[in-house]
Amino acid sequence: MSLNKTNTNKALTIIGGGLAGCEAAWRAATLGLKVKLWEMKPQKYSPAHSNPDLAELVCSNSLRAEDSSNAVGLLKEELTLLGSIVMEAALAHRVSAGRALAVDRVAFSRYITEKVESHPNIEVIRQEFRPPLIDQGPLIVACGPLATDEVTSDLAQITGSDHLNFYDALAPIVEDDSLDKSKLFLADRYGPPEEGDYLNAPFTQNELNLFIAALLEADRARARPFEEEKYFEGCLPIEVMAQRGVKTLCFGPMKPVGLIDPKSGRRPAAIVQLRRENAHGSHWNIVGFQTRLTIPAQEKVFRLIPGLEKVKFARYGAIHRNTYLVAPKVLDDFQCLVKAPDIFIAGQLSGVEGYVESAAQGLWAGENAARRLLGLAMVQAPPETALGSLVGRLTKKVKEVTFCPSNVNFGLFPPVDPQVPKKDQAAFRLERARKAWPSFLKDINYAR
Repeated sequence: MSLNKTNTNKALTIIGGGLAGCEAAWRAATLGLKVKLWEMKPQKYSPAHSNPDLAELVCSNSLRAEDSSNAVGLLKEELTLLGSIVMEAALAHRVSAGRALAVDRVAFSRYITEKVESHPNIEVIRQEFRPPLIDQGPLIVACGPLATDEVTSDLAQITGSDHLNFYDALAPIVEDDSLDKSKLFLADRYGPPEEGDYLNAPFTQNELNLFIAALLEADRARARPFEEEKYFEGCLPIEVMAQRGVKTLCFGPMKPVGLIDPKSGRRPAAIVQLRRENAHGSHWNIVGFQTRLTIPAQEKVFRLIPGLEKVKFARYGAIHRNTYLVAPKVLDDFQCLVKAPDIFIAGQLSGVEGYVESAAQGLWAGENAARRLLGLAMVQAPPETALGSLVGRLTKKVKEVTFCPSNVNFGLFPPVDPQVPKKDQAAFRLERARKAWPSFLKDINYAR
């Protein structure tokens, strides 16, 4: 894949080897540009990272819904069209997860690492990048929500805006051979009886009451003095949801809707689902159970889940600080800092939430950074598309009361013509997005 333009000898600097950084590097390199990708691991690790490979998945192994009737499913489809290395790796190392796209996280990261490190146009520098960011030439900052204090301080000085932080909690991972399968059943929500990819732990009303009481009384890890408790609504800690009431849990991660316990023939009072963490099913992720409980509290409370009484934890839940820019105030139409146009911002640092969204935003930063270095006009993705809608939210000069990270969703898309019947609007939106790409890619001189 390349642009019909003579390549330049200039190299593009990218800071951060996560999903956004790898996607940006891959995009720029395949367009013919030399790339220097800086990654501080294994020299230095953030509080949430432990694998020396690039593109480490630290929260969940799920890339969420695969169906294009969902906004994130459509975004995956668009990324595949655009040659995404993340989607290539995900499809190569997927694990069963019903209608979701989940991956073997170790194999996924290893695949991307090997591909990126072997690309002739990419040099991976295993060192921490030190500011200043200005006067480095065009570069992409993609060091994620756990960017070093030095980088975030430099960005704050350049933009003149405050950084915000919120907690992104990790769900526990448990060992398969420690589960009591006699109390669990395999099924997908609304799927055929006794078939599916998720293990389900059914609660009686009494079991649910005991669990909720223990969860509310459990000890929590204290926030550090500089951390203010700001949560992303799509990733609330399980104990915070419990504080909001039992209905919050039973309409959220513990909802029993669409699931029948084969032993009783009835819908349970609540359900906890476990999703495969790897291809061979030796570990399971407790779905939606992000937490900031202490380790002793997790051992006590989560063993009240039916079937998990003697569970062994491969990873306990944890929390970490996420840092991001107030994008509409500091980014231009091409994801560059208004006050420093040579600096592109990619991934969660820009205010997107989610693996797929970070990869997508990184890919488009790589596209435009490459174009700038190749002397070509930068471009905006079609606004009718999932990618265009996602990036558009970051670059629109809107006055939001509170700007916080967001997943891709159909609320970001342009409105559908009101004359289209409501039952047909989803299909209309999908078809409109799909039609937008072919002519756009032709117009921007994109060749495969």
